[in-house]
Amino acid sequence: MKVLDYQNKEQIQTDTSLHERSRSSKAFRSKKDEKRYWIILVSLIGLGLLSSYGLLVYNNPVPIDSPSFIPVVTRRIDALIAMLIAAVCHSLATVAFQSVTNNKIITPSLLGFESLYSVIQTSTMFFFGAGALISFTGIGPYLFQVAIMVVMSLLLYGWLLSGKYGDLQLMLLVGIIIGTGLSAVSTFMRKLLAPSEFDLLQARLLGSVNNADSSYFPIVIPIIIVIAILLFLFSRKLNVLSLGRDVATTFGVNYKRSIIYTLVLVAVLMSISTSLIGPLTFYGFLVATLSYQAAPTYDHRYIFPMALAIAFCILTTAYFLMYHVFDSQAVVGVIIELFGGIIFLLVILRKRSL
Repeated sequence: MKVLDYQNKEQIQTDTSLHERSRSSKAFRSKKDEKRYWIILVSLIGLGLLSSYGLLVYNNPVPIDSPSFIPVVTRRIDALIAMLIAAVCHSLATVAFQSVTNNKIITPSLLGFESLYSVIQTSTMFFFGAGALISFTGIGPYLFQVAIMVVMSLLLYGWLLSGKYGDLQLMLLVGIIIGTGLSAVSTFMRKLLAPSEFDLLQARLLGSVNNADSSYFPIVIPIIIVIAILLFLFSRKLNVLSLGRDVATTFGVNYKRSIIYTLVLVAVLMSISTSLIGPLTFYGFLVATLSYQAAPTYDHRYIFPMALAIAFCILTTAYFLMYHVFDSQAVVGVIIELFGGIIFLLVILRKRSL
């Protein structure tokens, strides 16, 4: 009997040890998932770099030994930098926003950044004419647009999250209402414009890297790098915040302060991208949705790089195919928005709820 008891006890200890080894708090559930993650990430980075190289040198009308070759490549580099800025802003902002709101459907665009950008551009044309819109460029006007968007966002957060009845869902609802109202005002003013003015304005309201001014890069790039580092350092708290208010509070996280901190960083990123390139409503949603499929983990330290790689790969590949394969000068943002909108509808129909 003693021998049997000893064997049973030894078997129980062995089973417990195996169970403890099978349970893991690592970012990935298995080595297979981790290996799949790195293969996909490296492949996306390689495809993005390949597309970038193609955008720089493929079908260049100027020979390599010509003195004009470098200026042509430099102009293409400016467009490539604009793509990278858009990729960083939308990928990081959307993933962080969906994590703090605990909803994989909504995007930061719901807070009205793009509607406010549209109102600023349309109001300039409507009240001051085409000349004012054309001259409404430079670091001053750009920072003015970014500042207005950030200030409006801070007022929205401060009003709806810092009060006694602060509620994140209420903030989203108010943001949707404000965005819809601003869009209606912008649409009304555009209907009163002359056809020539409308065409000039419409080019500004379509998201495209061609809208980017390289003179803004020395200001924009350092800000984006700082915010990207802050979000990456905040990844562990985002892991907890994505579980909801009750769980985050249980783990000792200051929920309201962390939410506002994240939303401020998201507001700055979205304001910079929208003011520089223009509206890209479903681009961030498309990137985030694909990232969750490609990165089977809860850890934002791995989701952020995957989202950035997908975002940059989508833009560079789309522009390369549109310019050099299909020989079309159409706005790539429209194509990306179309696919993003289709995927959004498919996700909605599959989940049957927001």
